[in-house]
Amino acid sequence: MATPTATPRLLCDEPALPGLLFAMVFDETGRGRLVRHDEEVPAPGSFGEGFLWLHLNLADARIEGLIAEGRLGPPRLASSAFARDEHQRIAVEGGFVGGVVADLAREEAATKPNPAGRLHFVMGPRFLVSGRRHPVVGPDRTRQAAAEGETITAPVRLLESLVGHVVGAMAATGAALSDELDAIEDHILDEAVRDERRRLGPIRRDAVRLHRQLLGLRAAFHRFEEEGEAEGLPDREVATAARIAQRLDSLDRDMLAMAERSRLLQEEFAARLAEQSNRQLFTLSVLTALFLPPTLVTGVFGMNTKGLFLSDFEEGSTIALALAVASALAVYLVIRSLGLRTPRR
Repeated sequence: MATPTATPRLLCDEPALPGLLFAMVFDETGRGRLVRHDEEVPAPGSFGEGFLWLHLNLADARIEGLIAEGRLGPPRLASSAFARDEHQRIAVEGGFVGGVVADLAREEAATKPNPAGRLHFVMGPRFLVSGRRHPVVGPDRTRQAAAEGETITAPVRLLESLVGHVVGAMAATGAALSDELDAIEDHILDEAVRDERRRLGPIRRDAVRLHRQLLGLRAAFHRFEEEGEAEGLPDREVATAARIAQRLDSLDRDMLAMAERSRLLQEEFAARLAEQSNRQLFTLSVLTALFLPPTLVTGVFGMNTKGLFLSDFEEGSTIALALAVASALAVYLVIRSLGLRTPRR
């Protein structure tokens, strides 16, 4: 007997919940499946032995009605977590966890992910509701991994997977920035400086932005760990928060080191440019000093006045040129006697 095929979803079809982008149900083994658009979405916390994941578009104004009805978790916690305020934070309330954490925004025209994205969430014992106002990396990659067979046995593991994909994307971005810094450093050491100053600026900016987002993210999960212990959350949730915070600490140290490294390279590049300018100025000063006496000699003999020196001699011009050369040679000997040298590299 052939199994009936699911009806294709049309663009005009209304989602089961206002603003719902997708829903996944996970069974007791951690296997997840997407809820079809024509299937009723279980209420959070009512899905058998497994748990439910809802991902919402928070730009939908009807989300406020769901929050007020308590369909997305405790109303006060959900209202705080899904608010427009994008400050990173995590709060624990009566066994439920909610907050806002950093994510990488997906922009079609951008070559690199933007670290200014935000993921809002409310997590309970048997559900996790996440939301975003602009497309972000974490939920899409987590959904794809779950659809491909990755087992996620609890909502806190789902939160760890969401943050883990964000951290992985940030680490990949950091590795690419580090490779660029290596190439720039090699050029500076080889004195093959071309457009390194222009390349260093964006690298330092990206590293500082990633560090800034990681700083808030790690502070949020450290607070999750502390408040989880104080509120009596299960050890699994507290241990997961500690594990995420530890991973964020490590990545943040790498980003901070990269930002400092790019700053030092900028300073070294500026020092190389200053050294090159000093050599050029020294050369120009020496040439000016060498040509100043000959200029004076030619200026004197170029005056159209009576009684000019050597004007009655046939070899007067030769003598004047000899005086000009001798004066330049005398200045050169004075410079050498003073010990002035071109600045070394």
